[in-house]
Amino acid sequence: MNQRVVNNVRLNVVESGEAPGTLVLLHGLLFSHRMFDAQVRALESRFCCVRMDFRGQGGSEVTPSGYHLDTLAEDAIALIEQLDRGRVHLLGFSMGGMVAQRVALKRPELLHSLVLMNTSAEPEPKRKRPRFALLNLAARFLGLESVAPRILPLLFSDRFIEDPACREERDRWLAMVTANDRIGVSRAVRGVVSRKSILDRIHRIALPTLIIAADQDRATPPDRARRMQERIGGSKLVMIEGSGHMTTAERPDEVNRLLAAFLASVAGAVDSSAANTHGGVL
Repeated sequence: MNQRVVNNVRLNVVESGEAPGTLVLLHGLLFSHRMFDAQVRALESRFCCVRMDFRGQGGSEVTPSGYHLDTLAEDAIALIEQLDRGRVHLLGFSMGGMVAQRVALKRPELLHSLVLMNTSAEPEPKRKRPRFALLNLAARFLGLESVAPRILPLLFSDRFIEDPACREERDRWLAMVTANDRIGVSRAVRGVVSRKSILDRIHRIALPTLIIAADQDRATPPDRARRMQERIGGSKLVMIEGSGHMTTAERPDEVNRLLAAFLASVAGAVDSSAANTHGGVL
């Protein structure tokens, strides 16, 4: 493991690639940095890809507290500052996207751009909270293996669940879930479910922003992405067809194409701006 002490917490941080530009990737609830393996393979020749496991998940320390999204945003901010690589491109998936929005609001000067995947700026609907509470109790006391099969409909499309050809890949993703510490995951779930809305604040985000949603996402319905896009000026929304919540599992090549095109456009704009500024100085 690649441990860094960030905000007095031991976090697992993985760096891939040596390009000058930096892309920081924040994973979704129940997973770890490994959920971005396919994206890093596609992008590490053009960016230094930095992945952090949130506290309580993956290879990071299971702390007794600090699982609210604002605290996780402070962890991400401290990591970006610690990297000392200048402004970065920030990508957040689901829970990671909730954290990424808060980073963009707190410290926009640290970022070149923002990618928000299958995420929301809104609170967890009250009607869903009892179900999450039951699943959380089962995970904490019976183990994640008992919960994993029950969350399949939240994570994947019916096609991905039912197609025998997807079984091996589906099992690989569920293994990422069960590899987590059950206490850490339980605390992380409470932090996500108890979040407050920031929908009335995200109009302040003035970064180049790509929003990616999936048409069959039951965990984070596409309407939430549309409401974010309406409020973040100049943002672009792309809908991935035929996929559930885990687009990185079901449609990795399409995700990679979208990310490569967006990041190339932003990097080109940054390079052009730097050249114009430099020319002005001369």
